[in-house]
Amino acid sequence: MSFYKIGHTPFHFYASVDSSFTHKNNQGYEEAMVVGLTSIPGRCWGLSVIFSKGGALYRQIPPHALAFSDKVPPWNLDQAQLWNCYSYSFTTLYNPILKGMRMSTKIHNKIYYGEYLFSVTHLDDGWSNTPEQDKEFFFIKLDNGRLTIQPTNRIAFIDGSFVDSLVIPSLKLNQTVYSCSEKQL
Repeated sequence: MSFYKIGHTPFHFYASVDSSFTHKNNQGYEEAMVVGLTSIPGRCWGLSVIFSKGGALYRQIPPHALAFSDKVPPWNLDQAQLWNCYSYSFTTLYNPILKGMRMSTKIHNKIYYGEYLFSVTHLDDGWSNTPEQDKEFFFIKLDNGRLTIQPTNRIAFIDGSFVDSLVIPSLKLNQTVYSCSEKQL
């Protein structure tokens, strides 16, 4: 299913929201259910939540305002998300094989560990049609209690039954368009 500007997450999940981003009177962190996303080019992903106190729906909460535990480190937007959105059109992707899988991600030359939630990719724009520019945004619940949204070149999956090393190989950027019925470009 594709969305334009506003869409739902593949499933709801619970987090706390820093009320300084949402309430007139800062009350610390407020329990919420995350239910949606907003994509506006040039901006970070916006999250839509329903607050447990009062049931209000609030949209376009920045990802660094979310927490998954009571004690979280300070978190900046550039730690929560590497790239801005670049299209209004997007689709959410949820791979049940990856459900709950451990992940590592590199943020500012530091490795963080966490758990796969889902991913999102943009549609109907020039960048998505170019292999070296197309990005998939992985939403990761970090062990430090924070949310981060990282592209594929910043993540690795940890599966002790399959992955034989935690050293990420140096992979080349895909710059080739493959077509089976025409001469390759």
